[in-house]
Amino acid sequence: MPRPYIPSEELARRVEEDETFAVARLISRAEAGMPEARSALGTIYRKAGRAHVIGITGVPGSGKSTLVGVFVQKLRALGGKVAIVAIDPSSPYSGGSILGDRIRMADLALDPGVFIRSMATRGALGGMAHAALDVVDILDVAGYDWIIIETVGVGQDEVEIAHATHTTVVVSAPGLGDEVQAIKAGILEIADIHVVSKCDRADANRTLADLKTMLKDTQPREDGWRPPVVGLSSLNGEGFEALLDAIGRHRAALAASGGERRRKAIAAFRLSKTAETLTLERLKSLLRSRLDDAAEKLSARRSDPYSEADHLVRAFTGEKDHV
Repeated sequence: MPRPYIPSEELARRVEEDETFAVARLISRAEAGMPEARSALGTIYRKAGRAHVIGITGVPGSGKSTLVGVFVQKLRALGGKVAIVAIDPSSPYSGGSILGDRIRMADLALDPGVFIRSMATRGALGGMAHAALDVVDILDVAGYDWIIIETVGVGQDEVEIAHATHTTVVVSAPGLGDEVQAIKAGILEIADIHVVSKCDRADANRTLADLKTMLKDTQPREDGWRPPVVGLSSLNGEGFEALLDAIGRHRAALAASGGERRRKAIAAFRLSKTAETLTLERLKSLLRSRLDDAAEKLSARRSDPYSEADHLVRAFTGEKDHV
C-alpha cells in the first residue's frame, strides 16, 4: 500500500525538528523542482542563515573527497553537526550521476551527526546543481552547524561556488601539472583559502611555493583578507588544524566587516539562479507545445533555427513578431 503524500509545508515543519525522513524527502522534492514544494522552500529560506557554508572545489585528482572525509571528522571532534552536499557530474544521456562521493564517504554515514547528500549537476553550468542552495537551506534549518558543498571540479567558468558559500576553499595537489594553470584561469580570485593536498609527497613544496609566490603580489580584498595557503595531508592527517584555523579567521573577518557584502552577493546569485530555472522551465513548456510545427519547417528548410527561435522567444515574452 503506497504511503500517503505528505504536503511539503508539513515536511518543512518536521525539518525544523531535524527529522531525517523529512529532511531527505524535502531535499528530493527540491532537487526534482516540484512546484508544490516552492512555498515550503520559501518558508525554509526565511528561517535559514545560521550555518557556515564552506565550498570545496579544485582540479580533478586533487583529493577533494578524501580531504572532506578527514575534515568532517575534525569538525565533528569540535562538537558541531556537519552536512555534506557532494555535487557529482551527470550523464549527458540519462541525467544520472556517478555519486562516487557517497561511496567514498560511507564511513561518515554511520555518524548520526553527519548528513551526506549527493546531487547530480543535471547539466547545470558552473559545477553547481540547480537545487544545491535549497538543500543548504534545508540542512541549515535542520540544525547543521557546518555545511560543506563539494563541486565536481574547476575550470575558467566553473566558479559559481564562490557566489554561494561563505568560505571558498580551492584545492590543488602536487604533480598534476595543471594546478597553476587552473589558478591563472581565474581560480585565484575565488579562493578564500588555498589548500595544497597530498603534502606527504616530496614534490609538494614546489606547489606550495608557486602558490605563495603568485599570491604575494595580489592586493588584499576590501575586507582586508589575504587568502592563505595551507598544506595538508589526508593520509597522515597533518595540516587540518591549520585549515580549521584559517576558516575560523576568515569567518571572523567576515563578522568584523559585517559580512553584508558577501550576504548580498549570495542573495543576488540565488535570485539569478532561481529566475533562470523558472524561466527555462516555462520556456521549455512553450517549446514542447510548438516543437513539432517548428521542427517540420526546419527539416523542410522552409525556415531556419534563428527565425524559429526568435518567434519562440517573442511568444514567450509577449513581444510582437516583426511584420
